[in-house]
Amino acid sequence: MNTPSGPRSFRGRSSGARSSRGLASRLLAGQSIVLVAGALTAGLVATLIGPPIFHDHLLQAGHQPNSPELAHIEMAYLDASLISVGVGLVISLLAATAVSWFLTRRLRRPLDQVTHAARELSRGHYATRVPLVGSGTELETLATAFNTMAARLEGVEDTRRRMLSDLAHELRTPIATLSAYHEGLHDGIASLGPDSRAALAEQTERLARLADDIDEVSTAEEGRLALDPQDHRVADLLWAAHEGMRDRYAAQGVNLVIDPTSGAGLHVNVDRQRIGQVLTNLLTNALRATPRGGTVTVAAHCEGAEVTITVTDNGEGMTPEQIEHAFERFYRGDAARTRDRTGSGIGLTISKAIVDAHGGSITATSPGSSLGATFMITLPTAAQ
Repeated sequence: MNTPSGPRSFRGRSSGARSSRGLASRLLAGQSIVLVAGALTAGLVATLIGPPIFHDHLLQAGHQPNSPELAHIEMAYLDASLISVGVGLVISLLAATAVSWFLTRRLRRPLDQVTHAARELSRGHYATRVPLVGSGTELETLATAFNTMAARLEGVEDTRRRMLSDLAHELRTPIATLSAYHEGLHDGIASLGPDSRAALAEQTERLARLADDIDEVSTAEEGRLALDPQDHRVADLLWAAHEGMRDRYAAQGVNLVIDPTSGAGLHVNVDRQRIGQVLTNLLTNALRATPRGGTVTVAAHCEGAEVTITVTDNGEGMTPEQIEHAFERFYRGDAARTRDRTGSGIGLTISKAIVDAHGGSITATSPGSSLGATFMITLPTAAQ
């Protein structure tokens, strides 16, 4: 699907004349009904209620009840009333026609723009935008809302294309390795020894892990993640994650520190295995970004009705762009991931989906490149 590189604005008029004519007709019909109803009301008042009142006033003014002047004056009053109502109705209809034409002309252009932009958006042109032409507060609000929707759809489409590209990249290496070994074994160039078995098993496990991760993140994002929430002490969760990653940190020469004052007396109602998976993902991500001799610190504290768990490293840090896309599938903004290809690239995406399923949130901050980064998990307390 070809998507334009820049925003597109549409001012086309196909079907605009028909829609504007329909709008003008409805506006004129509505105003005409009101005017005719008003004219009929005025006419009835002038013919049924006005003459008796006028007749009483003439008698009070001294006219005789049977005088010819009295009948002539009443007839003149009735004729003048009907003529004035008729002339007023004609003028009002002309004014209504002019107002309907003016309003239709003023509304026609922005409505046509929104219509054409919606059609282009439905065809996959996600860069389409509606220009703001100052047609009134309501239409400006509609155009702004449409442009916001189009921008989000464009972002989703960009993420989808990048995801497919990165997924192909993730699959290319293990498939190429398996294909090379297959050809080597078939041609007799390579033999099925311990080294080749280990290489084949590693690439097969990598493909299986990638498939499992994609299925897991899809399950979590679709709200089908099975959770078994129970009351757990935050300190137990932190130390369990520490024990699970201690050997890997020691092998890499990176210090893993648990703040001794963290989590004291704090409880959360969570699925222990799932939150443990999130902490493991964050600690793995921090290990990749932290050089030998660096430190990763895990801490927790309470803020009102929420518990915040932080994983802070003093490694490579993140740029604002990397922070913005950190939780997207297969995003490769960090140099650490290019150094370490063992991950599937969607660990943070899975972590976000798991935390969201618990009613919490996960964010990332960093002072800048080479200044470390901090990931924060916010969860409701057990009481909430």
